[in-house]
Amino acid sequence: MINRTILVGRITKDPELKKTNTGKSVVSFTIAVNRRFGGEQEQADFINCVAWNQQAEFLANYIPKGSLIGVEGRIQTRNYEDATGKRVYVTEVVAENVQALESRAQRQEQQRQSSVAPSYSAPSEPSYDSVDDGPILDITSDDLPF
Repeated sequence: MINRTILVGRITKDPELKKTNTGKSVVSFTIAVNRRFGGEQEQADFINCVAWNQQAEFLANYIPKGSLIGVEGRIQTRNYEDATGKRVYVTEVVAENVQALESRAQRQEQQRQSSVAPSYSAPSEPSYDSVDDGPILDITSDDLPF
């Protein structure tokens, strides 16, 4: 069976590095990936991703909001019970390889051009898991599927 995905898009906000109780680095992030439909029209899909360890540290240290990145990984589904007792289902890409696809100068030029051009508001990002709830997660290596 094959579970591989390759995405190219722009990261929607500055990555924030978090640590688990066992000291593992983790970053949850979203990338905007353009999709063409109806000929020349484009629409952005906002794909939720998570990176662990060295990939998480790379994102947090070198990839600011708006950067064009390539993400290679696998799609993962999971679920948990939120504070109200409701079952929450999550689908995300576990990023196994992340690469910056443009130089800092290219990124700054793109940001300069986009500040002049008309822009649109991206939908607010939903928070699907407890990674954003605090700086430390109660996850052990036994909890990880890999």
